[in-house]
Amino acid sequence: MKKYGFLFIVLIFLFTTTSKAQLKEGFEPNEYEEILGIFAHSITDSSFSKGIPKPKTLIKESESPTVGLENKWYLWVNKTEKLAVFSIRGTIPNPTSWLANFYSAMIPAQGKMKFRTDYTFEYNFSKDPKAYVHVGWTLSTGALAESLLPKMEELTQMGYRDFIITGHSQGGAITYLMAAMLMELNDAGAWGEKLRIKVYASAAPKPGNLNFAYDYENRTMGGWAFNVVNAADWVPEVPFSIQTVNDFSETNPFSDVSGFIKQQKFPKNIVFKKVYNKLDKPTKKSQQNFEKYLGEMAGKQVLKTIPEFQAPQFVESNHYSRAGTFIVLQPDQEYKKRFPDLKEKIFQHHMLQPYYYLFKKQFFE
Repeated sequence: MKKYGFLFIVLIFLFTTTSKAQLKEGFEPNEYEEILGIFAHSITDSSFSKGIPKPKTLIKESESPTVGLENKWYLWVNKTEKLAVFSIRGTIPNPTSWLANFYSAMIPAQGKMKFRTDYTFEYNFSKDPKAYVHVGWTLSTGALAESLLPKMEELTQMGYRDFIITGHSQGGAITYLMAAMLMELNDAGAWGEKLRIKVYASAAPKPGNLNFAYDYENRTMGGWAFNVVNAADWVPEVPFSIQTVNDFSETNPFSDVSGFIKQQKFPKNIVFKKVYNKLDKPTKKSQQNFEKYLGEMAGKQVLKTIPEFQAPQFVESNHYSRAGTFIVLQPDQEYKKRFPDLKEKIFQHHMLQPYYYLFKKQFFE
């Protein structure tokens, strides 16, 4: 009897010492703190990382070449837990990097994008045919995917099954699209056994339209995708969102406005038509200007960097919407004294230090 009891204890010991923790659903403050450390210490810039500790459980394993519009990913791993974190770099002080943000017409969330004769990026961010996304950040996603996907394959061959996709600012916007693509591949069995994929966007702008947001939120329901935002930060409020009558669901009060107006007696029909046109035409004109300047004209600048680039045809929509589960860091009076609003410092509330300050105060005090 004692022998069996001893064997039981040995088995329990072996199980607890050889089994590893797995990613779980839900926002985990300790995970986000590690991620802030990744953002701060992926590059060697003391002003960027000042006051933010290095990750405790993760080490930097590798990084991608600079591709696309000055895009790059960093890989940090916990070898014991077999956890891999892909961190996508945000905007850097470089006109080409900013071009990825300004190139902001919308394209379908499924399609192809040519980079070179030997590389065409085939993407699928959503099954919804009315889901649209930001063309510049799709370009960045495609440029990074060329090296990120083989790296994921390599990691899965090494036994990794837990992956976190993350990024701050522009990196957060690209994170949405990269994660959506990886989850689609995961559902299709690209890596055999299903991977656990968790998403921590940080200070991320709006990646696509409401249909994309609905699909993304449905796919990540239960606590698998977050966007952490400082409520004083303007970056999560962009790009500009222009809603026209074409952006509503198929069944809506505006689907047969012309028929409704025709049914009205004179002079009501004239009045209704005039009022409707005053409301409808400005939004359509704004959308057309958005597409012209931030789609066609910005696209010509992209060709100077990627001469063979070919984007899908733009869609007549710029109805950008926030997506995912938001973790809001709410500034208080003490924060406002430490980080006051200053017109000459437009990124005052967007940097890592104010994010780290609010995060620590909200979750650990």
